Amino acid sequence: MAEEKKAVPEAVTCDTATIKMLHIAQEKGEETIFDRAVKMKQCNIGTEGICCKICSQGPCRVPLTKAIKEGAEPDTRKGLCGATPDTIAARNLVRMIAGGCATHSDHGRGVIETFRAMAYGEAKDYTIKDEIKLREVAGYFGVSITVQDGDDEAPRDKWDIARDIADIALGQWGQQQGRMIYHNRAPEATKERWIKHGVWPRGIDREVVEIMHRTHMGVDQDYRNLLKQGARCSLGNGWGGSMMAPAMQDIMFGPPYPSTGNINLCVLSETKINIIVHGHDPLLSEMIVAAVHTPDMIEYAKTQGAEGYVVAGMCCTANEILVRHGMPIAGDYLQQELAVVTGAVEAMVVDVQCVMENLANISECYHTKFITTMPIAKCASGKNTVHIEFEEHHAMDIAKQIVKTAADNYKNRKPESVNIPSESNKMVVGFSTEAIKYHLGGTFRGSFVPLNDNIINGRIRGIVGVVGCNNARVEHDKVNIDLIKELIKNDVIVLTTGCSAMACGKAGLLTPEAAAVYAGPGLAEVCETVGIPPVLHMGACVDNSRILTAATEVIKAGGLGKELADLPAAGAAPGWMSEKAVGIGQYFVTSGVYVMLGVPLPIYGSPKLAHHLEEEMEDLYGGKWAYDPDPISSAHKLIAHLDKKRKALGIDTARERVLMDMADRQKLEVA
Repeated sequence: MAEEKKAVPEAVTCDTATIKMLHIAQEKGEETIFDRAVKMKQCNIGTEGICCKICSQGPCRVPLTKAIKEGAEPDTRKGLCGATPDTIAARNLVRMIAGGCATHSDHGRGVIETFRAMAYGEAKDYTIKDEIKLREVAGYFGVSITVQDGDDEAPRDKWDIARDIADIALGQWGQQQGRMIYHNRAPEATKERWIKHGVWPRGIDREVVEIMHRTHMGVDQDYRNLLKQGARCSLGNGWGGSMMAPAMQDIMFGPPYPSTGNINLCVLSETKINIIVHGHDPLLSEMIVAAVHTPDMIEYAKTQGAEGYVVAGMCCTANEILVRHGMPIAGDYLQQELAVVTGAVEAMVVDVQCVMENLANISECYHTKFITTMPIAKCASGKNTVHIEFEEHHAMDIAKQIVKTAADNYKNRKPESVNIPSESNKMVVGFSTEAIKYHLGGTFRGSFVPLNDNIINGRIRGIVGVVGCNNARVEHDKVNIDLIKELIKNDVIVLTTGCSAMACGKAGLLTPEAAAVYAGPGLAEVCETVGIPPVLHMGACVDNSRILTAATEVIKAGGLGKELADLPAAGAAPGWMSEKAVGIGQYFVTSGVYVMLGVPLPIYGSPKLAHHLEEEMEDLYGGKWAYDPDPISSAHKLIAHLDKKRKALGIDTARERVLMDMADRQKLEVA
């Protein structure tokens, strides 16, 4: 019998902790996603987007032959109903957009529902922690923050403001006509583009449902028209559900501000109860973090023979508890099974998104309790699988039940099975839009003007957001790290979120000291002056919307154009894998951003659709898609794009650097 194929650890990741744990898993005969990726070949037709499964007459597969590709024979490919490869690939892609937008926006809906329950006194374990953000957000919804008191105006009660915000915000999901309100945050010129091309969304749910209708058999059969609806739906998410969620989270939990944290599997403890929170919903993880610090839970840990608790995050939940509480990150999407393999995890507590079903299976090999918590995300298999349903009206009680379940399991840990890697990295995280503004000017003079000045004078070449998942089909962490190192070497400041941010943390790129080692001279000078890393950690994948708000602040600061499409800025997702990434990428493209992927969209079985996405979209929205699997090559394509935008703005030539005193600065501000 032939030996079963297994991943070669050193070939699939550059992270030493991951390599160590993969060897241990393989020695024990425990399969991980890395092994499954080696054994399972991808479907070439599926990866090209030209397999149609819309109706039961199919699946209809219409492969792109070499002769058609080279023009040696005409493209006469059709499904049973006559659907062309352009229609098939477009349907498949916009369904991915709908799935990704539904996912992030449903997260947002859950946050708003909890926010509303808090505002109406029904979810008493949550409160308003940031009144400044509350009043700022009120302005975007047209909610008054003052009341008339005789001839004067007085500050309005915060709970009255919160209730009005909640009611208006929640209505954005079901709105059927008109324009969504939160999109008014965008620059005027960007909004004018959306109006001109008819893509300003009406309501979140409406746009998702319309995609599902249009892609039903026999409805929309024009690939350009299909992608127009994909663009509209993506904006409903990017400037709607995905932008409202972080805003409400900031009000309830406090906004992220720079803090330090640790990352990798080493953060687990041999003497404490290890609880991993995994997924994307901070409503749960915030309560678990609070619960382990209560006196009764601290005492309960002692009764079980433990020295306390470690609450460590996995995937984007990790980023949420890191940027607000400094809680450590255990690992990223591809490391979730390996966390269990350490033998030290008492409870793997999951909510929604990016949770592998195999966690139930691998938990059976250890003492780990695999705890699902959401009614929409259950797992049917696994003797160690437990469902403890989270409900925001009783949030703390349920959080304590989960913590107690983990504590009770501590005695079942087998010391001989514990293998915790030693690799550890420090990082500085939490660069929200507010935090960046503070770093650039302090409490009273916070502004994006210094950033703009340094882009104009050439110290900083431009801005690139490098975001997204990691993907078992490409080398873990390395594609992100290589791309980012090449960008910062060329004086490009990088904004990062999600699992890409974690790769940067493990590579030592998220410290101010990294600038002197990896950044070009201009970027290094700015980083040293301001005290920031060359790569700014902005949060979880839902926080990609913060990149849009930061870009909007750059436009407001002046000197770099009137719309997002004018900026020397771009985006990249070298290792994307989920529908969410497609939804995110499309809302950046529709906002005017050039987006580079390292894993191809499933479109290349339709040359016409690929051309539309990679060329024609730029004429419509100012942004477009691109693909290059090589991180160094893609970095230089991104740099070329930044240079093109710099030239269009007239800032492509070197300028004399002038040391300005306070009087000079004041003159600029008056002007």
